[in-house]
Amino acid sequence: MRYLLSIRTVIPRKGAKVWYDDRRQVHDQIYAGDECVDYAFMGENPDARNNIWLREAWESGIPFIYFLGVAPGRFQAVMPAFIADWDPKSLSVSVTFGEEPNVTSSQPSDAIERRYILRQVKQRLHQSQFREAVLSAYDCRCAISNLPEGRLLDAAHIIADGHERLGQPEVVNGLPLSKVHHAAFDGHLIGIDPDYRLHVSDALMAQNDGPTLEALKQSDGQLLHLPHRKRDYPDQERLARRFEVFRKVS
Repeated sequence: MRYLLSIRTVIPRKGAKVWYDDRRQVHDQIYAGDECVDYAFMGENPDARNNIWLREAWESGIPFIYFLGVAPGRFQAVMPAFIADWDPKSLSVSVTFGEEPNVTSSQPSDAIERRYILRQVKQRLHQSQFREAVLSAYDCRCAISNLPEGRLLDAAHIIADGHERLGQPEVVNGLPLSKVHHAAFDGHLIGIDPDYRLHVSDALMAQNDGPTLEALKQSDGQLLHLPHRKRDYPDQERLARRFEVFRKVS
């Protein structure tokens, strides 16, 4: 490749050495709504080859991929990203982001546009971290069916993230659900009471059409598969609020 293709910032494993300060601050900068995020040079020599690639990306204005760590060994790919400034004195560059998913978009031209796009990046990062945390707490198993395949699971919100107080992307506000169970939960075809017991709507119970539907109906009255740590259990206040909606709809 003639130009820079990608950069990454990792989330270190517990107890691992943190080699670069940007591992600590990049998420803080995104959540604070800064215009740009900082990315540290490799080593202290601005003329090292890896740092020259950063300078060339800045000079040419080429887009690249930024792999933002969301968990140890897990990343959210954000593209296109651009080098907004190359500073040999601080041994770092400033990174901005373009409008997804248009990889041909140009670098944002003003502070308002940069902040707007950074808010979009923040939302994607939030969702990725939320999913990783929820699936990890439940050992990548569906809380209803116990399905052990993470690629078939979603991190469902108990209270939608638009709620100012209870909609936070926290493990206690999430459930790992298969695609089918997630759709049924969001459609209020199944509900979960504050005692972690499942309820299937009368409308669904009245239908008869194949093994998938029968498996959903058989979950009526069963208990959730809960995390190992009690502090990760679904929040009962949130479940109660959500269950009230289910009861009204069903």
